[in-house]
Amino acid sequence: MLGIIDYGMGNLRSVQKAFEFLGHEAIISDDAAILYEADKIILPGVGAFADAIAALREKKLDILLQTIVKEQKPLLGICLGMQLLFDKSYEYGEHEGLGILEGKILKLPSDVKVPHMGWNSLDVKKEAPLFEGLSKEPYVYFVHSYYLETDAPIVSATTYYGKEISVAAQQDNVFALQFHPEKSGDIGLKILHNFGRIL
Repeated sequence: MLGIIDYGMGNLRSVQKAFEFLGHEAIISDDAAILYEADKIILPGVGAFADAIAALREKKLDILLQTIVKEQKPLLGICLGMQLLFDKSYEYGEHEGLGILEGKILKLPSDVKVPHMGWNSLDVKKEAPLFEGLSKEPYVYFVHSYYLETDAPIVSATTYYGKEISVAAQQDNVFALQFHPEKSGDIGLKILHNFGRIL
């Protein structure tokens, strides 16, 4: 069973429907005890970083996330959910993230249209379970104004938007995607299916 974290931000139903289409049972909940019983956890999200991290902490879901990472349960962060996994964000100030992955979230360069919205190709940098069975440059769907900068060897894919930016990361059983697989057609469904198969 997959657990989708509900902290009041994001189109959770579209993620749930994508997994159900693939044959994976997926529940949406804000109850840490219920989510802990899931085999895998998805942290989606759309909106402001500061509001999101505050909502997670208010519901004690930050503690749940730290626990499942220690126990090596697969965790997938999508869009804002990806950004929350890192050390800090500079979206309208400086905000501490979950610190599960090493890196910081910065505003996209001023010389490109913000937000980065629409289809763009991935440059897959290393073999990763989520990208199994995909071409080296699959197209996926983005909607974001901030991006990941990290020196850690965790980046699994980048895209080009004014410059090369990191848009996917993996460390052990923690996976992070800046793009929306649930909005990325067959490619996105394949990525979600790959996550659903991880033990």
